[in-house]
Amino acid sequence: MVRRSTASARLTSRGRVTIPKCVRERLGLSTGDRVEFVPADDGGFTIVPVTVDIAELKGVLAKPKCPVTLEEMDAAIADGAKTVRATD
Repeated sequence: MVRRSTASARLTSRGRVTIPKCVRERLGLSTGDRVEFVPADDGGFTIVPVTVDIAELKGVLAKPKCPVTLEEMDAAIADGAKTVRATD
């Protein structure tokens, strides 16, 4: 049996928990970061860092100078897949 070290925290009367430093470091969390509690199949939850709010991504990419058709996208994907297979 593999024994893993655990980290624990206490729930305050206001429903707050301080995430232990070792967990914050492993998840790459810093002050002000958000986390989500994702339901697991066993009834528990997994804590997942929320890296970027989708709204913050608006305007990050420039609009293409000319629209690309679905066929052109499919062709580019196929070309990229051929390149990846050739280098494997």
